[in-house]
Amino acid sequence: MQLTGKQLIGADIVAEGTTTFHGYTPHNGQPTATTFYEATDAEIDRAVALADNAFWTYRKTLDVQRAAFLEAIATEILALGIDLIDMASQESALPTARIEGERGRTVAQLRLFATFIRDETWVRPISSPLQLQKMPNGEPAMLHQRQIALGPVAVFGASNFPLAFSVAGGDTVSALAAGCPVVFKAHPAHPATCEMVGRAILNAAQQTGMPGGVFSLVHGASNRVGERLVQHPAIKAVGFTGSFRGGKALYDLAVRRPEPIPVYAEMGSTNPVFFLPGALVGQSDQLAASFAASVTQGVGQFCTNPGLFVTSDTATNFTTELARQLSAMPTGTMLTAGIQQAYSHGIMHQRSVAGTQQPTPWTGNGAQPHLLLTSVENALQHPELSEEVFGPSTVGVLAQSKEELLSFARQLTGHLTATIHGTEADLAEYADLVDILTTKVGRLVFNGFPTGVEVNHAMVHGGPFPATTDSRSTSVGTTAIYRFTRPICFQGFPGGTV
Repeated sequence: MQLTGKQLIGADIVAEGTTTFHGYTPHNGQPTATTFYEATDAEIDRAVALADNAFWTYRKTLDVQRAAFLEAIATEILALGIDLIDMASQESALPTARIEGERGRTVAQLRLFATFIRDETWVRPISSPLQLQKMPNGEPAMLHQRQIALGPVAVFGASNFPLAFSVAGGDTVSALAAGCPVVFKAHPAHPATCEMVGRAILNAAQQTGMPGGVFSLVHGASNRVGERLVQHPAIKAVGFTGSFRGGKALYDLAVRRPEPIPVYAEMGSTNPVFFLPGALVGQSDQLAASFAASVTQGVGQFCTNPGLFVTSDTATNFTTELARQLSAMPTGTMLTAGIQQAYSHGIMHQRSVAGTQQPTPWTGNGAQPHLLLTSVENALQHPELSEEVFGPSTVGVLAQSKEELLSFARQLTGHLTATIHGTEADLAEYADLVDILTTKVGRLVFNGFPTGVEVNHAMVHGGPFPATTDSRSTSVGTTAIYRFTRPICFQGFPGGTV
């Protein structure tokens, strides 16, 4: 595929602006070959106007037609073959096997949603008779409720998943499945990968007869492009995966509009893991090795990375082995130079707060795994020790008693996940911990690790603020579709609904 570096606005490939940028290869910091053009305000407005116009047709397409569209997208992504794998790996520094896995997940997700919306019960139909209104034949009139599409949706790609949380990722597929056109803001860390997948979506739209404007893609390395998109009056919802700062900024813009709209921002968390006493008996080394692998998976660049753990201050065998395991891990190249810099600054800040004055724990361009141990008292006095440092690091909070451990759990803010390692006896003794954590997270894991988010009907990838801007939703799994729908009720309509 010959890359253009231009906006994909409906069926048109355009570049009216003069501001340009390049993607970069994280391994060496060198720019990639294609010059990308930042979208102008007029181009953004045109993309949204096309989406708004397409909505009136797309919202009325049959479920089976949209399902065929999603399946065609999956086929087109696979047809990109090794070129897509190579480009995504080049732009992200992620290994080929990881990108292949992401492509498989992306394709499976598209097909899962296609199957989901073929079952008419996905609209959650509810019918109930009206006692005070009768039809001409004397039978009671009926109320019929169902879900309908919101309207055009703005979606922002994530830096750490160039396929699965990007152009054809969970936000896009759930919006398209619901009947909402999408205007996608390509991530500047992997713009070439974004263009390739964007063109695959447009090919699929043409093949399946979808209305022009059902999907558009705009580029931009500045905040202006995203801000313009979110503030456009025709956009009815926003999907975002990224940093707290970015997600909160978009949320603030959206709620200040003359017509406020929902922003479903997944902003990451430290995903606390609790190691209870019984779990460590006889298997502290094994748990330390498994935990270290979870911390460093993907160079720690997962939103479910366990950046915080809590255990007893007597668990010295576990913490000593964990320190050994992490120190033996190799350095890894991070997704972007900016992420690498933020990781370095975050670790240095945590070490300063904790009173640790040793030299910085990494050398060269790689990100080295890092472990910091502190007390519950210190962690509560310095909440920043419990905040996310995006990368292969974790903070161990050592409790002197069960009561102190529970006190720390009560002070946690919202997270995507929490994990408890414990025996049946542990879980009985620490029943209060389970109760506390259900108020803090979207997914509670027992005797496992959080770095693995399977796409299925039951998955919840969300959580209370500041992990997300709306704890009632998920960005992974088929129920993600309901972020982009709303209920409508038909009263007394012949045949039920229109």
